[in-house]
Amino acid sequence: MNNYTITTFILLGLTDDPQLQVLVFIFLFLTYVLGIIGNLTIITLTFVDSNLKTPMYFFLKNFSFLEISFTSACIPRYLHNLATGDKVITYNACVIQVFFTDLFAVTEFFLLAAMSYDRYVAICRPLHYVTIMSKRVCRRLVFCCWWAGLFIIISPLSLGLNLKFCNSNVINHFLCDASPLLKISCSETWYMEKTVMICAVLTLLLTLMCVVLSYVHIIKTVFRFPSVQERKKAFSTCSSHLIVLSITYGTCMFIYMNPTANEEVTINKVVSLLIFSISPMLNPFIYSLRNKQVRKAFSDSIKRIVSFLKS
Repeated sequence: MNNYTITTFILLGLTDDPQLQVLVFIFLFLTYVLGIIGNLTIITLTFVDSNLKTPMYFFLKNFSFLEISFTSACIPRYLHNLATGDKVITYNACVIQVFFTDLFAVTEFFLLAAMSYDRYVAICRPLHYVTIMSKRVCRRLVFCCWWAGLFIIISPLSLGLNLKFCNSNVINHFLCDASPLLKISCSETWYMEKTVMICAVLTLLLTLMCVVLSYVHIIKTVFRFPSVQERKKAFSTCSSHLIVLSITYGTCMFIYMNPTANEEVTINKVVSLLIFSISPMLNPFIYSLRNKQVRKAFSDSIKRIVSFLKS
């Protein structure tokens, strides 16, 4: 975004109503704090509990880190805007926010795909699970997810750095995002818009293809299990991941694939807010409430803390 006459932007946020702003602030503050605590708890448990040293929890630990990073790239600044009434964001801060929110979001999609592959190996090839999903392989998969995220966003980001802003600096959103920035740019944005759409669709298709293929093989394998109890156990190990997949893909497809959603700015902002606040808060609870090992690890940690305090 070549910055000629405009050095700052103004983020309009969700509403100008003072009473609604108070409610939004309270809602966002609570969801943000709960999300940070929940995800930090997951990360801590995977470090301290020996039963959570498997590849599945290694990916879950990295996913929780991504969730913290994703929501922290946007929500604290918006909370500051609501608390102080200062809606101004500098050009450089805006660019940085676009970079990190997009990087974390795209990386998260690839990590969810890697988690699907992990579930496939665990259920379809259990005897080779430890060999296939070794520590080195898991680390490389996470590393590749980050590189894939960076590779996907580098092209639209490079084009975005050449955008000119001449007349308007008012962003009709609560964060710096590609869509509202393109609307106020005085440059030709057709190529940039198509690039953003291609990258978004490419991310969705590549990761979704991996997810679908993994779960098709999982379902085929599970239905060959002779015992109903074995089937339930296999599906229960995937249920949390499937819920998170549904939330993540559902909300993003609503924004990028639904034409009416792109025209309705208010709906777009509300859905974006849910992605940045509700999803990071819900995910730790989804994984912990539906996972006996996580619940047991949390219970054991609480008992150790209480025992330590009593002593």
